[in-house]
Amino acid sequence: MRPTRLDPLFAPVGTLKGVGPKLDALFKRLLGTDGPPRVVDLLFHLPSGLIDRRARPTLAEARAGEIVTVEVTIDRHRPPPPGKSRAPYRVLSSDETGDLALVWFHAHRARIEQMAPVGETRIVSGTIELFDGMRQMVHPDRVVTLEQAAGMPLIEPVYPMTEGLGGALIRRTCETALARLPKLIEWQDRHHLDRRAWPDFATALRTVHMPAAPEDFAADGPAWSRLAYDELLANQLALGLVRANLRRPAGRRNVGDGSVRARVEAGLPFRLTGSQQRAIADIAADMAADTRMLRLIQGDVGSGKTVVALMACAAAAEAGRQSALMAPTEILARQHAKTLTALASGSGLEIAVLTGREKGQERQRILARLETGETSIVVGTHALFQETVRFHDLGLAVIDEQHRFGVHQRLALAAKGEAVDLLVMTATPIPRTLVLTYFGDMDSSQLTEKPAGRKPVDTRIIALERLGEVIDAIGRAIEAGRQVYWVCPLVAESEEIDMAAAEERYATLGQRFGARVDLIHGQMKGADKDAAMLRFQRGDSQLLVATTVIEVGVDVPAASVMVIDHAERFGLAQLHQLRGRIGRGETASTCILLYKGPLGEVARKRLDIMRETEDGFRIAEEDLKLRGEGDVLGTKQSGMPGFRLAQLEHHSGLLETARNDARLVIETDPKLTGARGEALRDLLYLFGRDEAIRLIKAG
Repeated sequence: MRPTRLDPLFAPVGTLKGVGPKLDALFKRLLGTDGPPRVVDLLFHLPSGLIDRRARPTLAEARAGEIVTVEVTIDRHRPPPPGKSRAPYRVLSSDETGDLALVWFHAHRARIEQMAPVGETRIVSGTIELFDGMRQMVHPDRVVTLEQAAGMPLIEPVYPMTEGLGGALIRRTCETALARLPKLIEWQDRHHLDRRAWPDFATALRTVHMPAAPEDFAADGPAWSRLAYDELLANQLALGLVRANLRRPAGRRNVGDGSVRARVEAGLPFRLTGSQQRAIADIAADMAADTRMLRLIQGDVGSGKTVVALMACAAAAEAGRQSALMAPTEILARQHAKTLTALASGSGLEIAVLTGREKGQERQRILARLETGETSIVVGTHALFQETVRFHDLGLAVIDEQHRFGVHQRLALAAKGEAVDLLVMTATPIPRTLVLTYFGDMDSSQLTEKPAGRKPVDTRIIALERLGEVIDAIGRAIEAGRQVYWVCPLVAESEEIDMAAAEERYATLGQRFGARVDLIHGQMKGADKDAAMLRFQRGDSQLLVATTVIEVGVDVPAASVMVIDHAERFGLAQLHQLRGRIGRGETASTCILLYKGPLGEVARKRLDIMRETEDGFRIAEEDLKLRGEGDVLGTKQSGMPGFRLAQLEHHSGLLETARNDARLVIETDPKLTGARGEALRDLLYLFGRDEAIRLIKAG
């Protein structure tokens, strides 16, 4: 049960003065909440910038483009001529040094006459512009009397807005919400607060929403840093509690005598890399321990994560237990099953695939063999969560592309067996700060080497104006027997976005290359996708036009050329993933990044980085700098906990401290029943991490 002291913060925004049903709906859109927006959601909607109205120059001193606050006398009004409603309403004003025209479009005459009566002195605030050599201020932010100016805030926060909700209205509603802040027990360590000179939670929120000076609003200042640390601590504490729940003593060990692993390794057509061997050893040690394994395997594209996962499954099989490998898409699940089956041939491991497509008798047969234990390894999608899927003895769950799945899905798969070890894999190299942020509950192994024989990819940046040359070059590659991916960002042409569509590009290339061209995209039926992929893998087609459905896991060693259409529209991590589909065979590979100019600064940097390096970890760090943490891991699409207050470009230095603080709390007060523990429960509720509180109760 959430403590009643938090009720004022969890009350709907619609209960605030001046917010009716219409505004409530607009706030819901602004704040992006699933249900009705709450007061706490509004308070965590921090300003994005400031307007500084402290500059009080004379008109002669005021410079064009600057926000100024000036004292003027209203000289005369110039309404639009009759019948010319589109002409502006002008109010001419002056001080002893010069003139200023105040300009309104679609103005309400009576209101302006009341606001700026001729002969009166007014304080006017807004941006000065020059028009035909005359100073003017279009739609001034403020036109007030001397008495009203005394109460006017000189530093004014600017909020992210949505249509129908202006800045002034958001500002007033935030001030009303701040008045609702209850007195909360301090959840931070007092010595830590004093050492950093941080204010309490309520004061920090008020300072950032109503700054008295620009430094009050600084991201690295005391107020914002305090709020960022609160959010980072809530995140680390929740991850730590999940870890403690999953890592409880297992009661049984999931590793055998090494015989199955030896058979698998003996049958491999290549030697394991050093980092693969280290990761396999880490996993074996985890599985032999008396607590459950919770390990993240990070490997760049083509670093051999699937082999590492297979060796973990073989270790579980030696102990007489089963393994489940869950992938985010059907195409990737089938790719994994195919790869595992090839690698495990001769080892005696039975491998099955289970997705939404397996139906009828075939599905019943797979489910029956899982329940009797005849199937050692099952590879599937979300279908593995279903109640009808029962294991004889599930000992290991492997989750691929972890950031597509939430914590609750990890728990759901782990609940399919007793003391299930958990191995998570990602092909997206993740900067260290983000590993701590999103996978702080896990041990981590990195696969840093490429398997022997992988050749570097020659990456080139070419403007779309040279499309004809690129198509000619592709023609020469096809004639030489090479296979080509052509990746497009959209499935069908959109009128709003000038972007190459897969279907349109397929039609164009089909006119040139005929039956040698094939098409695959996410909106096709599963069987049609598989058939197109199979034709390309067999070499029946040589040019595969595709959307990003081929981003992860698809393996065609003969493909040695990739064209990425409108490469400027893709993120760095996505470009890197796509490029990883080539360079897998003996032939030297080429990746062509086709862009439509003119390029913005960020897009140009992205493409330059792709040309400079194939190091996924460096690319991930650069991506974090360019885009921020939310986009690097796709949190907007995947439901991961993107931060509202913390900005990793400013606050990543606080992450290690938050992690250590959370670890100490869990070691000394694992049930959060002490004085600070009770206060930390408030923190978890405020930042939407109450799932962790339920785990304490369940544990």
